Amino acid sequence: MRLSSFPTPQVIVFAPRLEANIARMQDAVEGGGKRLRPHAKTHKSPVVARAQVARGAVGICCAKIGEAEVFAAAGIGDIRLPYPVNPANASRLLALLDKTALSIIVDHAGVAAGWSRCMVEAGRTLDVLVKVDVGFHRCGIDPQAADAAAFVEQVATLPGLRFRGLLSHAGHGYHAASETDLEAVASSEAALIVRLAEAVRSRGIPVDEVSVGATPTARFSARLAGITEMRPGNYVYFDRTQVGLGAASFSDCALFVVATVVSTPAPDRIILDCGSKTLSSDQARGFGPAPGHGAVFREGADTPDAGLLIERLSEEHATVRVTSSAGRPLRPGDRVLVLPNHSCVVSNLVDEVLLVDGDDVLERLPVEARGRIQ
Repeated sequence: MRLSSFPTPQVIVFAPRLEANIARMQDAVEGGGKRLRPHAKTHKSPVVARAQVARGAVGICCAKIGEAEVFAAAGIGDIRLPYPVNPANASRLLALLDKTALSIIVDHAGVAAGWSRCMVEAGRTLDVLVKVDVGFHRCGIDPQAADAAAFVEQVATLPGLRFRGLLSHAGHGYHAASETDLEAVASSEAALIVRLAEAVRSRGIPVDEVSVGATPTARFSARLAGITEMRPGNYVYFDRTQVGLGAASFSDCALFVVATVVSTPAPDRIILDCGSKTLSSDQARGFGPAPGHGAVFREGADTPDAGLLIERLSEEHATVRVTSSAGRPLRPGDRVLVLPNHSCVVSNLVDEVLLVDGDDVLERLPVEARGRIQ
């Protein structure tokens, strides 16, 4: 099958780049003496997850229980939920424990006690990690609080729970203004979580896992001492934001949206058939300005056309402003590739992606965990 025969908008993944990204991150993490547990929320595909595990990943992470249910049913044998899960979901987690090795995070004493009661009543044991806030200020305990180590010890002694370690996410790295800032975020994350791990160990509590995760900081975290596990997710596809943050080049990016020019109502305006239902409305981040809702590549080009700015998205349309006249004008019927600002959201907007090599379609890849937000 040829890609040119498929209707647009069409989400595609370049197979050679996908394979290279999986291998490169695995090698970097193993080279730093750490284990890789990629976050599956980027691809939401058991096929891709199996490829990551086959290459050496110890398991995966999922954002929600619904995602974990899909991957467990597909045979993924080790799944971590680095997301707060309320004990009201105990029946679903107990069912998952029959299918996969499962672990969750806690950062609240009442929630941890609730899970303890649920597991004791069920006669089961649940692996837990304590979530640590290393600066993103979303979830997690303050590692510099006077009672931080005591909280971890409290969790570690609850019946029905098996304490595995500490886990963090330096999401504020996405707001770094420079390579130096980003490296400082990774270094600070490692220092904070490793220091807390040492304090917990001094209380006689083993800390087997010191887990960090984010694609922008991964290239620095892989070299830092004291970390045992890394959980990047976006690296499998990358996107315009990761290029802006220096985590990838355009030639590393694997996921694109193929779009068709459907109208050229003015010399400085082009309309594509990919709107917010395909690209999402997320803005790009990076060390410099990254205006627009994605980068437009002409067919066969290795770099985006700097004279084409996606300035507005409707649900089904992308309005592109022509800011320079470089290159042949685009006409209705012409196709372009759009590199999304955020590939994770795009995966969740389609039922399948096409795995391609050039214009050859190798496989139709179902996005099986799409929409599993509960």
